[in-house]
Amino acid sequence: MRPVGILYEHPEWFKPLFAELERRGVPYQPIEMEDLVFGAADRSSNYSLIVNRMSPSAWLRGHEHAVSQTLNYLAYLSEIGTPVLNGYEAFSVEVSKARQLGLLSRLGIAHPKARVITHASHASEAARGLQFPVLVKPNLGGSGAGIRSFEGPAALAEAAQAATIELGPDHTALVQEHLPAEENSIIRVEILNGEFLYAIRLQLMPGSFNLCPADYCELPGLADGVSGRGLPIEAYDPPKEAIEDARRILTAAGMDLGGVEYLVSARDGRRYFYDVNALSNFVADAQDIVGFDPFEDLVSLIIERARPRRVA
Repeated sequence: MRPVGILYEHPEWFKPLFAELERRGVPYQPIEMEDLVFGAADRSSNYSLIVNRMSPSAWLRGHEHAVSQTLNYLAYLSEIGTPVLNGYEAFSVEVSKARQLGLLSRLGIAHPKARVITHASHASEAARGLQFPVLVKPNLGGSGAGIRSFEGPAALAEAAQAATIELGPDHTALVQEHLPAEENSIIRVEILNGEFLYAIRLQLMPGSFNLCPADYCELPGLADGVSGRGLPIEAYDPPKEAIEDARRILTAAGMDLGGVEYLVSARDGRRYFYDVNALSNFVADAQDIVGFDPFEDLVSLIIERARPRRVA
């Protein structure tokens, strides 16, 4: 069996995946994005499967070029027929909240009203007709970076005038209604290979938009069941309709695995989906919180996809 290539950017995040691959005896090769070299004219691959674990937040760690590099590499892998877990289409949706918004609209799934801007000076005009407060969030997201909430038009206009609005590395942002969440919490639904894996509820922190639930968020000295964000994370049983919507979203996005986030608005009691994450860094302390280790399920899928295909 040829090795499985694990494409990644932040080595600390993938130690649990590497450990499970080693435990199962799966030959693999880490491919750190910063060290990626490939021959665009080569028509053969050294890998049985590429697992794309690139993070859109790479730009926060000085790797602004990583997204375009990854898209080029994934396009190349598609051209030469190398199987990829979360390939080109999945990653292109992951790195664009504007595309995610269009996808939700096309599927007829409720989402916060929003408009796309490419210059900070357009923020006030884009907010016309939206109900305040509004968020301005970079199109290329990651760990809540650059997201700001504005209570009224004057505060938004002042930030736009002062050029303190963050557009992110692709100079694009969303101006989006900031819906009040029931019970001050959001739900994240994880889907693997088209099947429901688990869901968690995360409490919101005032003034913070970092909803990271994974091991790398952990801070020392926290009690069991408390995330590095300082607030509890708990297993959650979503309605069947929410699970089905999450499955539809990931299927339409071409994602083999991912997490979809939604909230229930305190204004009208409806569910609103707002974020699609192909990079599922699973919840910390998964065994205690959701009752199993999702990395075992992920590696089972990797083994299945990496098997040589039989030619009829």
